[in-house]
Parts: sequence; C-alpha cells; structure tokens
Amino acid sequence: MHISEKINYETCPKTIPELVNFLVSELHLNRLNKEKLRVFECSSDYINGAIDFGGANIMVKINEALKEAAISTIAEEIAVRPKIKVVLIAGPSSSGKTTFCKKLTYAIQQQGLQPLSISLDDYYGDSANAPLDEEGKPDWESLYALNLPMLQEHIATLLEGGRIRLPHYDFTTSRSTITDQHLRLLPDNVLLVEGIHALNPLLLSAASLPPENFYRIYISALTTRPTEDGGQETTTDNRLIRRMVRDSKFRATTACQTISRWQAVRNGEEKWIIPYQSQADVNFNSGYQYEYCLLREHALPLLEAVRSDEPEYAEAQRLIRLLHQYHRMPVHYLPPYSLLREFLGGSAYLY
Repeated sequence: MHISEKINYETCPKTIPELVNFLVSELHLNRLNKEKLRVFECSSDYINGAIDFGGANIMVKINEALKEAAISTIAEEIAVRPKIKVVLIAGPSSSGKTTFCKKLTYAIQQQGLQPLSISLDDYYGDSANAPLDEEGKPDWESLYALNLPMLQEHIATLLEGGRIRLPHYDFTTSRSTITDQHLRLLPDNVLLVEGIHALNPLLLSAASLPPENFYRIYISALTTRPTEDGGQETTTDNRLIRRMVRDSKFRATTACQTISRWQAVRNGEEKWIIPYQSQADVNFNSGYQYEYCLLREHALPLLEAVRSDEPEYAEAQRLIRLLHQYHRMPVHYLPPYSLLREFLGGSAYLY
C-alpha cells in the first residue's frame, strides 16, 4: 500500500478488530531476515483511536504474541544449526537487548539447548580509565570503554572449555567488581553475548572459531511518524524516552543528564554500532506502535522537572509536546514479561 493510500486508510472509520489488525500488520515472521529493520507506520491519531474505543488491551496482547512468535522463530533457527556456539546480540541504547536476551534464553531452552549468557555492560571499566571524547569527557559509547583485554580473555577461555568469574558493573557508582559467580560452557551450552558492541569484529579477535559457529542478531526499536507532506519521519525518540525512564528508576539519573548525553550516544551509535548492522543474520524490531502511550505517565514528570534556565529545557519541551500527542494507556495492560517492562519496571525478569 502506498503511503498516501495508507494515510487515507487511517482516516476511515474502523471497527476494533480492523484497528488492531492494521496496527499489527507490519509484523510478519517471514520478514525477519530483511537487511533493514521493518519500521512501524502509524499516526498518533490512529493509535489514540484504538485506545479510545477499547482496543488497547487486545492490541497489546496481539503485539506481545507476535514478538514471542518472532523470538521463537529465531530460537528454532539457532537450534537447527548445531554448529552455532555463540549468539551475538547487538543494538543501540535502550533497544531492549537485555530483555530480548532473557526471552531468547527461554525460547532456546524450549528447543532442548542450554544457553548461558554474559552482558557486555558488566565489562565496563572504572570511570577513571574510560577513553575521552573530542570534548575531553568520558566516552562510554566507545568499544574501548570496555575492559577489552578481560572480555577477550573470558570469551577465549569459555570457548576453550575453561571457567571464568563474571564481573559486575554498578551504574550508580560507576565501579566494576569481580563477583563469585562462575561460568563454564559445556558441550550442550550455547553462549549468548549481549551488548551494544556485540557485532564488532574486535570483540572476538581472541577467538579462533570459524564463522559458522556464530549467529548474529541486531535489535533496535524503530518507529515512524507520518509527515505533513505524506512522507515518513523515522524517529529514535522512543529510545531516548525509554532510557530516560529506566535510568531515572534504576540508575539515579535525571532527565537533564539523559538528554545532555543523548547526542553523544547517537554519535557513538553511528561510529560503533550501526556500521556492523549489515553483518547480522537476523534483524529484530523491538519497537511498539503504542509505547509512547505507556511511557508518557512516567516520562512527563521527569521532563516537566527540567528548569527553563537549563540547556536541556528546549529538548524537554519538544518531548513533552510529543508525548501529549498520545493518549494514556494503563500500564497494567502490559504483561510482566513484556520487553517494555525493562524500562517501566514490574518485569518478571531479574536484571
């Protein structure tokens, strides 16, 4: 359907089943292996209509079911390729990699395999040793913000059948510690490696496994908004708002701090993450058409607390206007296993 036809289609009266069917029609399992991520093309008016006329609950249920089915399909593909030993899960900030990894773990278990996982976030070095960006500030988006020697040594040790002690990075104190948790790969194990740099070739420079032993997944959360001229505006605002809500809840970070860092985050993505997207075996879009409706209740108080004399005020006001375009959706519609719970809280998973 041409975009102009789609916009006209959106303005026509719909029954609730028709509304829901259109909103989820962009998700098809046979499109998982597209070179580029499939993005959603729904206006705020259309989503608001589904909410106002009682379609929110069923819309959530169908979307969650489709996401689960997509993850199950990926797990099946991994299971039928017995040479796969390492699954690499990469993507930009706040794309939902951590929850995706947990969901994929259970899906792989259902295929009779025993997955183990490590998070690259736990391999950040202490802030005093972080590389600096062009402004002389710590560059947390750089691959070299990780303790790369330790990470490479650990991956090599695991792939050789050895045992490691896992590190843990505390985002509230910016300190790294070695835990008492041990990890070792047995013959029936598959190692899941999750983090923004997971597809970077330097990550596995210490490994000697052939390419068929690796399976690469790129995950992001892309949405689009129709423009006045009938085109589409691809946006990453949902990831910014996800990050703002999550970091306020779990990392003691203010909206100002999140906004002030966002451009550096985006610059880092362009340099360190997006160039390796094409190496992925599969792309997964973790975006939800209606997530602004769920995030707004948590994000608006954070944004409204930004003072007019702060440099982040203009951006905060822009995001407030964006969120006010969407009607509120009750958070209890969202199941505890939803990927969005990583940012909103109340998840069934432990982080």
